[in-house]
Amino acid sequence: MSKDYDTYQEGLKIRREVMGDAHVNRAMDNASEFSMPLQDMVIRNAWGEVWVRDAISKKTRSLVTVATLAALKASTELKGHVRGALRNGCTVEEIQEVLLHSAVYCGMPSGIEAFRAAEEAIIAWQAEVEQESDQNT
Repeated sequence: MSKDYDTYQEGLKIRREVMGDAHVNRAMDNASEFSMPLQDMVIRNAWGEVWVRDAISKKTRSLVTVATLAALKASTELKGHVRGALRNGCTVEEIQEVLLHSAVYCGMPSGIEAFRAAEEAIIAWQAEVEQESDQNT
């Protein structure tokens, strides 16, 4: 097998671990012929080459990603990565602190938008966790 194939497979595995199967399946299912090359690139480059590295933890990578997306005002991506951060063991308080810290350095409008997006993702995550807990009892 080629290195590119291995990078893709490892990237897809890590992406599923961090973002969850539902998120990855939705992204892949919604990809068009036009956007599929971008999905492939994201899997190979972001997940298969960067997220697989072990010098920092996935939890730390999640917090760095949340801060970066806040600065970029990328609220749709931020929502997904807040969920990923929660899946990686970050607490709501840690995410809140990263967003407060980011707001000081990237500006209040970015911070406000990031808080809105993150809160929406956190509320949805907590509802899912509660529903899963109810189903398991």
